[in-house]
Order: sequence, then structure tokens, then C-alpha cells
Amino acid sequence: MLPLTVDDLLPLEEYATKRKEFFDAHRRYIDRYRRIRIGPKLTLIFENRQTLWFRVQEVIRITRLADAHEVQQELSLYNRLLPGRNLLQAALLIEIADSTQLGKELAPWRTITGEQLKLHVGPLIAPAYLVTCRPEDRAVGTAHWVHFAMPAESRKPLANFSQRAFFSFENESYKHRSPVLSDDFRQSLLDDLQLSDRDGEKMAG
Repeated sequence: MLPLTVDDLLPLEEYATKRKEFFDAHRRYIDRYRRIRIGPKLTLIFENRQTLWFRVQEVIRITRLADAHEVQQELSLYNRLLPGRNLLQAALLIEIADSTQLGKELAPWRTITGEQLKLHVGPLIAPAYLVTCRPEDRAVGTAHWVHFAMPAESRKPLANFSQRAFFSFENESYKHRSPVLSDDFRQSLLDDLQLSDRDGEKMAG
């Protein structure tokens, strides 16, 4: 997927005056097309150019970044979260009930692996790959990055909306499934893959 550039962003003042409008639209988009809960403590939010545009605009607003070089540094960081060819990329968020007990609450998640998180579509089972897999990531983080490999043979069942699709997570202390994915949610993921294919061809050409 083509990376975001400085030209894609709004000037700080213009964004700030329209922030509520952008925030409301972003929330509706996330809820309908990009966010899915897996039991009471895990949430997946799938990233693309639209979700990352809002993230970067918020960083610029909060930090009051105006220097083009510093803005480009932020873009370089966040563009790494865009889905690649044949890949879906998502944030896996762990809900913490009591932040004063962070160490205790994160203890069951310190052995988290990508294989514990799976996408099920009919007979297809696609395990995730955990990008944030270093010991320090697992020890202190409530957010992890995961991706799902989705080559052509995996996309066909995803595009067959007559087959149920859902996510599951299972380890020693947590075993849950997500609700069945809506057609809108699935189509949004398929659009990501198709756009990444097209943009990848542009970059290669």
C-alpha cells in the first residue's frame, strides 16, 4: 500500500478546526469496518491508509509538529504499519481493568504468540504472525502488532460471504471467539488487499 506523504496531510490549523468532524467519521469507520472484539479483553483494529491518516494527524495536533522533517519522521514510523502485499495488519489491544496492577494484569500475556490468534473462514484457518515479539514488547505492552498472510488461495474463502468468518484467541488462560464478521468488515479487508496489490505494482513499475 502506498505510504502516506506530507502532501496527504492537512495543515495543523485546518485539521484542528475540523477535528470533531474527522473524529466522528473516524469512529464510525472504525466501528463498522475495522474493529472486532475477541472476548472481554482483546480487540483487533485493522490498519490502512485511512486509519493511519487520522493517527498521524492526531500526533501532529498533540505535539504541535510544524517542521516538515519531523512530520516526515512520524510518517516513516507509521507507514510501517500499512498492510503489505498479501498481508493484513492490525493492532491487537489488551484491555487492562486496573492500571495500578499493570504487571499483574499483563502476566498472562507475556507468553503471547501469533499462533494463538487465528482467522477462521469456513475450513480455512490463518494464524497471525506477532510482529512485536521481543521480550520487552511482551513484558510492558498493552498493544501488539500482528499480521495475517492472505495469498490468493486464502482470499477466495474470505470473499465467499456464505462462509462464516471469525477470529479466535486461545492460550492457557484465555479462550474466546469474536462475533461473526459482517460482510462490510470482510469487504473492507478485501479492499485493503486489492489496494496493496495495485499500489505494489505501481511501486514496482
